[in-house]
Amino acid sequence: MGQQHLTEQKLSSLDLDPRLLNALDRLEFDFCTPIQAEALPLLLSGKDVSGQAQTGTGKTLAFLLACAQRILSSEKEATAPGKPRVLILAPTRELAIQIHKDAEKLLRDLPLKLAICYGGKAYEQQKRQFDEPVDILIGTPGRLIDFFKQRLFDFKSIEALVLDEADRMFDMGFIADVRYMLRRLPDPEKRLNMLFSATMAQKVMELAYEHMNQAQLIKIDADTPAVERIEQSVYHPANHEKIPLLLGLIRKLQPQRSIIFANTKYATIKIWEYLQGNDLSAAIISGDIHQNKREQLLKKFHDGEYSILVATDVASRGLHIPDVTHVFNYDLPELGEDYVHRIGRTARAGKSGFAISFACEDHAMNLIDIESYTRKTIPTESISNDLLVKPLPPIKMKGGRVKSHGKPGRGGNQQRSRHNRDSSRPHRHQSKKAV
Repeated sequence: MGQQHLTEQKLSSLDLDPRLLNALDRLEFDFCTPIQAEALPLLLSGKDVSGQAQTGTGKTLAFLLACAQRILSSEKEATAPGKPRVLILAPTRELAIQIHKDAEKLLRDLPLKLAICYGGKAYEQQKRQFDEPVDILIGTPGRLIDFFKQRLFDFKSIEALVLDEADRMFDMGFIADVRYMLRRLPDPEKRLNMLFSATMAQKVMELAYEHMNQAQLIKIDADTPAVERIEQSVYHPANHEKIPLLLGLIRKLQPQRSIIFANTKYATIKIWEYLQGNDLSAAIISGDIHQNKREQLLKKFHDGEYSILVATDVASRGLHIPDVTHVFNYDLPELGEDYVHRIGRTARAGKSGFAISFACEDHAMNLIDIESYTRKTIPTESISNDLLVKPLPPIKMKGGRVKSHGKPGRGGNQQRSRHNRDSSRPHRHQSKKAV
């Protein structure tokens, strides 16, 4: 729930329940971000909102406040088991978990019950949540539909709906599942509806028109001050130079905390193996890593136990990780929008950051779309010989065991071996977009 650039409007000036105002005071949230300043007055007056805003702009706090206020001001009887009153849909497990954590912090002292449902872990534990009343239900489409079909809960009790990162729902192929759920909710005019998306493409607008009640459109400029605070650069290495260049830049820049993005799970494994082999202990997350392990690794990176995170685009949205100083695009993403989300992991909370990209033989053409989307030419840096480090052999992930070529570096072999059972090499024709 970070607040990046703020307006002069105080959150305390909004028509909120005193208990919510106390929670905001406890969390030291004083002034609205632009999306909060524009969306909250509309939502608190009962109007639907369709908001265009990037991650990290405060939209999570906006919709959580609106949902909580809706419940607290309702004259409806107390929540019954299987009758959730708010539905918050997220495209990824990581984003659903982050929303749930933010809701727990905000609503800690309020009599509102939360539940979260997502695939990959804790199936029976998640089912047991519905033995008790649930006020706010947060989840990803697949697991929610699974539980709905088991009649663990009913959508007809929903008083407020949030679609977070609606464009991502389309990108990940979830829109049929989303429509399945929306058609089973009360009519749009009988509930409060919120849709947030990084882009307002025609397909997103159609979704808002079909399933919302004359939603007010709010657009927050994507060219945010946070992006302006990021020093961007691009190198043009040959494919075989990418690992040596990455190691050379890490050695030269000594980043305090960095994220290395790649387009495929195979590439993240390769990067991680070389980092481990060259005494650079790192966490790795991708679609191959079991959900429990991903959560543990993200927490350790968040807490500073690892200074490097290697990831696919699964880590580009919805994660609030403080003090990331450098983002490396080992592979250029295919879409300019994904590039903005990746580099947005740095320069948060008013700080500056660095985004360094590799436009290699396979992905250099993606630079055209990126620069067109950002309306900015990324400065090109030359590759000097001293930046191309001769790497030591990688430490391979294999069958749950780490094959070491020598003494461990930072983190040691015990740290390295924890990742091994979570990885497997994909087929040759695996899609470039892996999460």
